[in-house]
Amino acid sequence: MNFLDHVEELRWHIVRSAVAVLIGACFAFWKDKWIFNNIILGPAHKDFISYRAFCALGKLFHSDDLCMNEIHMKFQNTAVTGQFMMSLSVSMMLGLIIMFPYILWELWRFIKPALKETEIKMARGIVFWCSLLFFVGVLFAYFIVAPYTINFFGNYSLSPLFENIITIENYYDTISNMILALGVVFELPMLVYFLTRIGILTPEFLKAKRRYAFLILFILSMLIAPPDVFSCLLIFAPLYILFEISVSISSRAIRIRKIKEAQQEINNE
Repeated sequence: MNFLDHVEELRWHIVRSAVAVLIGACFAFWKDKWIFNNIILGPAHKDFISYRAFCALGKLFHSDDLCMNEIHMKFQNTAVTGQFMMSLSVSMMLGLIIMFPYILWELWRFIKPALKETEIKMARGIVFWCSLLFFVGVLFAYFIVAPYTINFFGNYSLSPLFENIITIENYYDTISNMILALGVVFELPMLVYFLTRIGILTPEFLKAKRRYAFLILFILSMLIAPPDVFSCLLIFAPLYILFEISVSISSRAIRIRKIKEAQQEINNE
């Protein structure tokens, strides 16, 4: 196909992806009140499942340190269309998250015809693994990072005279930014795997640049997390673990590539 044909093909993949997101958004909009009260505002409730799980875990070790305090936080809407626009924003975000595997599948369908047979084999399972890592990142942000963040800032006070009255836009932006950012960042192992398979990255390079990766991931954690040390470390720890996993995956990808090359040489002889 010529350039315009490729553009036309890409346009239809984008259109189908957008329609899928809209379908997911319509379903979320249909249940918007339940979703907002039970999911979006979930970490703001003292009986949130993560708070109960943390407290139960602490009691196993005869400690109450993991039990969260009751959250002293109120919400307000400061715009005439604020609540309606918030409903639309939440619906679109959930539509994007729900339909993420389909969006990846459409992207894969567009890229696949340009790949060689060996490259297609290397990318086998890409939609499944990328979707899995994305959902793991989303769940980690929602059930681990968000509760600690909301609990910390909801109870932080400079004076008893001050009351935490948060705009719904600010609360939603904090939650959604963490969820989507960590969902994307958790794709790191897959990115490293494919860059290694095509020869751009090596495990030796990753090991040599480990201290730079440490600094970059820490800065990234500060950008994703709210401005407190604990939330930053809470995000940094899994990101660095992902980096070490990526190093191991890169080493494995190199071994697989060498085996394939050796087999190819034997077949050629």
